[in-house]
Amino acid sequence: MTTIIRRHPMVRALAITGGALALILVLGVVMLISMSNWNGVRPWLNRTVSATAERPFAIHGDLELHWVRKVASLNYRFPRPQISASDIEIGNPDWAQNKQFATVRSAKMVFDPLLLFHGALAFPLIEIDNAKVALERRLDGENTWTFGHRNDRPSGWRFAPGAVRIRNSTLQLDDAARKLSVQIAADSDARGILWRVRGALNKAPLQGHGLAGSLLALQDTHTPYPLDFFLEVGGTRIDASGTLTNPSQLAALDMKLKLSGDSMAHLYALTNIVLPETPAFATEGRLIGTLNEFGGAWRYEKFTGRVGDSDLEGTIMYEGRAERPLLRAELMSQSLDFKDLAPLIGADSNENKIRRGADVLQPEDKVLPVEPFKTERWRSIDAHVKFNGKKIIRDKALPIDNLHAVVDLNNGVLMLHPLNFGIAGGTLQSNITLDSNKQPLHANMRISPRGLKLKELFPTSESMQASLGEVNGSAALTGNGDSIAALLGDSNGEVKLYIDRGTISKFILEAAGLNIANVVVTKLFGDKQVALNCGAANFKVEQGVMQTQGFIVDTDAALINVDGDIALNDEKLALTMKPQSKGLRLLSLRAPLYVNGTFKKPDVSIDKGVLALRGGGAIALGAVAWPAGLIPLVQTGTNDSASGPEADSGLAPDNGCVALLSEAKEKAVSVRP
Repeated sequence: MTTIIRRHPMVRALAITGGALALILVLGVVMLISMSNWNGVRPWLNRTVSATAERPFAIHGDLELHWVRKVASLNYRFPRPQISASDIEIGNPDWAQNKQFATVRSAKMVFDPLLLFHGALAFPLIEIDNAKVALERRLDGENTWTFGHRNDRPSGWRFAPGAVRIRNSTLQLDDAARKLSVQIAADSDARGILWRVRGALNKAPLQGHGLAGSLLALQDTHTPYPLDFFLEVGGTRIDASGTLTNPSQLAALDMKLKLSGDSMAHLYALTNIVLPETPAFATEGRLIGTLNEFGGAWRYEKFTGRVGDSDLEGTIMYEGRAERPLLRAELMSQSLDFKDLAPLIGADSNENKIRRGADVLQPEDKVLPVEPFKTERWRSIDAHVKFNGKKIIRDKALPIDNLHAVVDLNNGVLMLHPLNFGIAGGTLQSNITLDSNKQPLHANMRISPRGLKLKELFPTSESMQASLGEVNGSAALTGNGDSIAALLGDSNGEVKLYIDRGTISKFILEAAGLNIANVVVTKLFGDKQVALNCGAANFKVEQGVMQTQGFIVDTDAALINVDGDIALNDEKLALTMKPQSKGLRLLSLRAPLYVNGTFKKPDVSIDKGVLALRGGGAIALGAVAWPAGLIPLVQTGTNDSASGPEADSGLAPDNGCVALLSEAKEKAVSVRP
């Protein structure tokens, strides 16, 4: 039938004529009605709207209809009806705290009846004066701005507002689901709509202001709609200005965006995007994007800024998806301050923790970070991030040069593959996996120091600058826990370190053997280098305790054996160093050297406490420095571990360490229960 009407010219002409006559009839009735007293219609209108919206509706003031051709700056070719009403009230559901959804002192709406034939309820002009609107949403998602039955089929009518002018009006929003409570004040002037907002988000104070273009421009799909606003939530600040094309569809957003705050992690409350804990930051770039049913596609393009004392630049892309959104980023720091990495694992100072709002402070007597990871956020988004720190600014005693990392987050599993540092002329290669789907967090980690130069490992030690040789090794650990301290306190696996053949300072070896006379002579007449046959340390890690399975330093001048434990779970040291000098010495104190105490306060002593730090301090600190220095890095791992002293370590099979380590390991196993 529809096809016949469309194709037959006579039928089509009759249909058009009938429609025109019907329109004339409707317009005639409207004109007659407009001459009568519309206040008599109020009771019927109040009942009808109340029944449809399923909540109280009432117009208490006058209800009028006039025909207008010119209103403010709007000119119409044909007159259009203008409906005016005063003292309007719309109620809220019974459960709402505020009983009124909206109260309006006066409202005027110009109506375009011609667009009814296109299925549109068109209002070219809406003027609202002294309106108060209260919006509320409960934790279960029930809200006050949904009218009627939620399961009703959507209406075929399209609401089409034109210019909207707001005077002296406020909107109160209380959203328990988003932990948001704000009041927005709005007013119009010649530039557009000015607004101010105050309130709280996640108990953090929120305030801001802005200017938007006239709401008439919302219907323009071609002319960019201007936006300019500033928003501050807690310590996070957002400053933006730009345009929005086709606002009703959010077709294209193009803005200059400045972000700053105490930590990037705080942006989660505003964006639902998971970012790491950082020092104070400030960035500036261009935000472009479009909206889709899953949240849109957004790009923070070629931004620059600072994080702590480090520079940062790059591009961040956000893609809305049905299951989880995806965040991709390529970031670079030309000059990276090493201390700015500390908040990533909760290793920053308590002063900084307080400033960025950390839930847990670091105990004064602990070294390993106890601040928990925020794993509850990891399953809200997927991510693929590449980061390069070209130059690392650090303390002179810390021989780290650069950083390269690739971070992937997939359904709550965080992978760093790789996490590599350039250190002491070599590399510290790491692959780390953290699985938040297991409670507590499960971690696997493998790290491998490769080609670390002895003299560069201790850049502030004058006696080490002539030393040769390289350090290699491997570490494989697994653990469960919600912080670095908890993960290491539960860890199991193996840690191995080796020094290939080279030379080492004779002064350090003499100090380790407590040969006081030669220490003095060496200091007076210069240092010499001695051949290093082997330097190796093997640790078996069980339930957070590192047990020596062979820890030796063998040179042509001395042989040093180390035995004992390093407890990661309670941060205690219990090592015994037994030096054996090779050759005749003027004075030799070959008593064992003990390294006890905690990571925070290590204690080095010999029997009766004689010459504890002066004689044995150099090599003792060197011995402790390797495992202790490794602790912040061996926080996670895989179940894989090397099976032999030379496996996966860079150690040559014919190295002098192999035989000595095997012998030392057999002795260590035989004396342990």
